[in-house]
Amino acid sequence: MFGIGMGELLLILLAVLIIFGAGKLPEVMDSLGKAIRRFKRAMEEDYEPPQKPEEPTSKGNEPKPKETPQNHN
Repeated sequence: MFGIGMGELLLILLAVLIIFGAGKLPEVMDSLGKAIRRFKRAMEEDYEPPQKPEEPTSKGNEPKPKETPQNHN
């Protein structure tokens, strides 16, 4: 698992326990679990880039007609 042995894992857990304390540890782990779930959910959803709002025209809220290049030979 990520090249981390059991001893290193216990050392990290002990450091986290010392830093956050036994009373705060469940709250920290709960927040971490929620963040991981939100991240996974966001990665699974289809990504849609934000839409650029159209600029209003002088006639109202009607979009401008697109100009097409005309080839005159």
